[in-house]
Amino acid sequence: MQWNWQQEAWPQFSWDEGKLLRAEALFLEGAGIAIGVSRHLSGTDRDNLNIELMSHEAVDTSAIEGEALDRDSVQSSIRKHLGLAGDHRRAKPAEAGIAEMMVDLYAHVIDPLDEATLHHWHRLITNGRTDLADIGRYRLGEDPMQIVSGPLHRPKIHFEAPPANQVPAEMQRFWDWIARCAPGAGEGLLPLTRAGLAHIWFESIHPYEDGNGRVGRAISEKLIAQGLSTPIVTGMASTLLLHRKAYYAALERAHGGLEITDWLTWFAAKAIESQRRTILQVEFVLEKTRMMDPLRGLINERQEKALLRLFAAGPGGFVGGLSAANYITITGAPTATTTRDLAGLVSLGVLLRTGDHKSTRYSLNVALEALKPVEPGDFASG
Repeated sequence: MQWNWQQEAWPQFSWDEGKLLRAEALFLEGAGIAIGVSRHLSGTDRDNLNIELMSHEAVDTSAIEGEALDRDSVQSSIRKHLGLAGDHRRAKPAEAGIAEMMVDLYAHVIDPLDEATLHHWHRLITNGRTDLADIGRYRLGEDPMQIVSGPLHRPKIHFEAPPANQVPAEMQRFWDWIARCAPGAGEGLLPLTRAGLAHIWFESIHPYEDGNGRVGRAISEKLIAQGLSTPIVTGMASTLLLHRKAYYAALERAHGGLEITDWLTWFAAKAIESQRRTILQVEFVLEKTRMMDPLRGLINERQEKALLRLFAAGPGGFVGGLSAANYITITGAPTATTTRDLAGLVSLGVLLRTGDHKSTRYSLNVALEALKPVEPGDFASG
């Protein structure tokens, strides 16, 4: 198979702009909604939400690559980098590195994207790695850079990137394009188109020995934010993790040619879905304030602790719902006290109860519109 970078017209990508116009319009409209809703948050709630979003992105972008990180450790590390109070837990090198990368990404989101930034991000996400020869620089090895799966005796090659000796020249073309299509530049592109094109171009070069996926997704996040009048977190990694198989399949198809309309419409759909998930998260935080303020003096410390833990789980709540056993673990309350506490929260209208006996579960009485997956067919036209 001939890969996209081996084709004569490389890197002259092409796409049907008309099929993306509706998606770009929906995304810009959603950005306005997200900015407007966020203005109702208090300063503390806004800080906590941003930390929550960054920690989810850090953990989920790593999970896409099969690396499991501790979310609480990542969040604690992010708080420290932001100079905010947190616990004293010690983060592992991988957790500390990806946390610092996320803080750097969002703290300097409007700064130009350049080679030094990418090398810095690469050093952070490979923090503590001793198995890599090339950290914070483009790969130098002579072995082919391949993405494979399957058994060793019969591997399936999903993609092979350009040889290492071609990477510096390929990346220079990439940087030249980044400069030309920056907001306000002569070849300016709409946010989703620019970010989606940058992602597939970068992943096609695969310039690093490892970590290309995480760096590539950070590039997308930065370029999307730069295309908005007020930069705001989109949070694509969490959505891409939910659609991981489809994400890899879309990338693999796009690696086969230079006409990338299908890739860009798929990418745009997931960006819109991500944005809607972020808006839902903002609305959820506002619901937390609406619910908790009237409860002051009506609930005890155990009940407050459990409710805050439920809110910390996000709009999706606990997997399987809150059980009496969960409540005991969170609060340390004995069984009889747990029964009374939960019944009290139900009578106050704070929790909803479902099931009976050992199957009894509780959930927050928060009415938010269910988030549905967004597909290219939802907006594509032409």
